[in-house]
Order: sequence, then C-alpha cells, then structure tokens
Amino acid sequence: MNGTTTPETSEPSVLRVSALTKRYESGTSWLSRLANGGTGTLTALDGVDLHVRPGEILALVGESGSGKSTLAKILVGSTTASSGEVSVAGEPAPARRDKESSRRVQMVFQDPYSSLNPRIPIGRMLSELLLLHKIVPRSQVRAESVRLLNLVGLEEDVLGAYPSQFSGGQRQRLAIARALAVRPEVLIADEPVSALDVSVQATILDLFATLRTELGLSILFIAHNLAVVQHLADRVAVMYLGRIVEVAETAQLFTEPRHPYTRALIDSIPRMTETSVNDGFEVEGEPPSPYDVPAGCRFHPRCPLASEICRENDPPLLAVGPAHESACLKAGELALIPVPNVPQEHR
Repeated sequence: MNGTTTPETSEPSVLRVSALTKRYESGTSWLSRLANGGTGTLTALDGVDLHVRPGEILALVGESGSGKSTLAKILVGSTTASSGEVSVAGEPAPARRDKESSRRVQMVFQDPYSSLNPRIPIGRMLSELLLLHKIVPRSQVRAESVRLLNLVGLEEDVLGAYPSQFSGGQRQRLAIARALAVRPEVLIADEPVSALDVSVQATILDLFATLRTELGLSILFIAHNLAVVQHLADRVAVMYLGRIVEVAETAQLFTEPRHPYTRALIDSIPRMTETSVNDGFEVEGEPPSPYDVPAGCRFHPRCPLASEICRENDPPLLAVGPAHESACLKAGELALIPVPNVPQEHR
C-alpha cells in the first residue's frame, strides 16, 4: 500500500482531507428565509483537515449535525465538496468517482437493512461485486464469497439466503462483507452500531478491530458517543459545527482533553460510581444553527470558559502537545481542571 507524506505532519496517510468545505444553498422564498434565520446558506463543513494512517482506526466523533455524515459522503463520492481536496494513497480522488476510485474507499452504513437489496440473495450480491471489479476469476467467485463471509463470522449456507432472514447484527456483518469484497484501502464506518442492540454492539466493534489486525485495513469510524470508540480507535478527531476542534491519540484525549467540547463529551459518559455526578464541567444548550454560525469560536455560546477573546477570534487547529491538536484559545486553562476518572469498561 502506497502512502503519502506531507511537510505539515511528516506522517504517511492512506486517506487525506485538506481544507474541505461543503455548503448548501437553500430556497429563496420568504418561508425558507424565515426558517433559516434570514440566510440561505447552510455550512455543513468548514475547512476540514484530516488524515488516516495506514492500518489505523481513526474515530470521528461529534453530535448530530456536526458534519460527520456529510464528510463520509464526500469521501465515498456520493456528494461533491464545495472546495478542498481528498486524496487516497497520495492520489487525488476525482470529483466524479469512476469504478476504480469508488472501489478504494467503501462505506458501511448505519442501517444495515436499508443498505442491502432485499430482492437479491447474499451469494448473488457478492458475486456481482467480485465480477464487476474483476477481483477474482469467475471460477473462484464462490470460494472468495465464502472467504468473505468467514471473515465476518458467517458460514457458507448464508449464500442462498436473503437479507430479511437475518438479525440486525448479522445484516451488519453482511454489509461489512460486501464492503470488503472489492478490497478497499479505506473503510468508512458511519455509525455502524448505533442501530443495533447494546448486546450486539460489542461484537461488531470487536469485528472491526479483528479486520484491522488481519487485513491491515484503515478505518474511519464515525460515532456520536466517545464511549463507543474508546477501546477501538488509535486516534480520535472531535468535530463540532463543521470543524475539527481536537485530534489526539485516544488515551491522551481521554486523560488530557484540550477543548471544552471534548471535555463535555467525556464528562457525559455514564459512571456507576460514587462520583458519577459530573459537576466539574458542563455545557448548556443546543449547537447553533449551521445556517448562522457564531462569530469567533463557534463553541463560545455554550462554553463555560468563554470570554471576550473567544467571541472575537476564530481559533485554528494548532499543536498543544506531541501528536495533539486543539482549536481552543483556553486550552491551557482547561488543562488545569481535573478530568473525572473514566470508567474501567471504557479504558
């Protein structure tokens, strides 16, 4: 697998996003202007920089509406960016994806049932992909299909069945097998466990970890809950209102958060202990509308540390330590506030 190294980070990457923006123009009617606060432009992504290393699981975390799924759609080519660049293994990804560029980045969706064709048996679903992308000769299609099923913990008898015959967890395994069929270089997992029962979520998370180990797969794992990715991801990127506001190695992020929004997400993890009440750091209210992004730091209306400098200045993502970046003018002040103990099950 070929990587690319940039002067800014000196790190190899299999997937890189640079200065990516996505804006949607809404209607110009008086009703649209009233609903959108007088502006007709929704800013979904606003200058996103991100990279995934070879063989790495990078978690992308943030509230609903932060822009995570929009970024995922751009990465797989189902929508185009307003500006910015996406490269895979050092090669620019075309705005309109061809068969080869589509193969290199695959997605596993949140709802496994809606992402599978209910009229096509599993064997046919896999064989069509294998033949279309010329992964193996026709004589080896069945053997390769069985290999893919075995990779995700399913057996050969699945080939003749239809998606409706499986449970939610099994369907997600089938969706993962389908994504792996074309041998992608990067797998985008967009909230892949949020629609599953809690008892099933852990098995799917373990499957992603196993696939990374066995295949050397690079995974961008999107979630809204930090607790879900804590034992899975190598690094975590935190997204808020269309921007990356903090990036760090997973252990460091949980013990030394340097953005108030990250700290709030950590404090929101449930704790079944005597100190389960999180009174050290709280944020209030809902995220601002992407139609009306606040001036200055976009998190300042909800931040308990915000001051006048935060309302006037829009902080860039800067290094605050080794392999640790934050877009916060109060990163040093936040470091002085003790972080609550993270529950053992999330360590």
